[in-house]
Amino acid sequence: MNLDRLLTEIIPYRMQAVDTLILATRLATRWPHPPPLEIHVDGKLQVEGNLYAFTNPAIEVGLVHCRALLEFLGLAANKSGRIVNIDRRRSSDIGIEHFSTASGHLSMVNPETALSRYGGGKEEAEKALLAVFQITNKGIAHVTEDIKDNPDHRRLIEIASLGVPSLVVSYLYTPLGLPAPNYKLTHRVREN
Repeated sequence: MNLDRLLTEIIPYRMQAVDTLILATRLATRWPHPPPLEIHVDGKLQVEGNLYAFTNPAIEVGLVHCRALLEFLGLAANKSGRIVNIDRRRSSDIGIEHFSTASGHLSMVNPETALSRYGGGKEEAEKALLAVFQITNKGIAHVTEDIKDNPDHRRLIEIASLGVPSLVVSYLYTPLGLPAPNYKLTHRVREN
């Protein structure tokens, strides 16, 4: 794997998917029933359906990319329901420790350090990151109903998805002396 391509294309793409996850969860829970959706390409109507045509796949893909970024940083969920470091990687896996600076290889992100970066406290941060692993492991096929039916999952997913790109910037791009990639979505906030 070309590490430069990972830094300039693949990781920013994953971070944008996580940012899209935030938007999609907010949209999916805004209305009691999904409103109609139209997608126009070059000014011409191409797709008609309802909001779930966008939100469902955006949430599912965003969660998968959020998990992939956590694993890239070296974080995983153990069977006891704790965030821990990955104990071993497959030979084809690329993690943060494959990158280096003049002072040596970067290290996997310490779970305690990662959890302490969240503003709401370590317990809430751990629940949020665990929710990403649990939902991608067990509920990805029904994630949008779960988020709508369980506001706590929506809140935890939002907490995790706001923090994961920040962790990537802090522990990968900043130590490498690189600016944060431009991954934020541009969208309009509308009333109603």
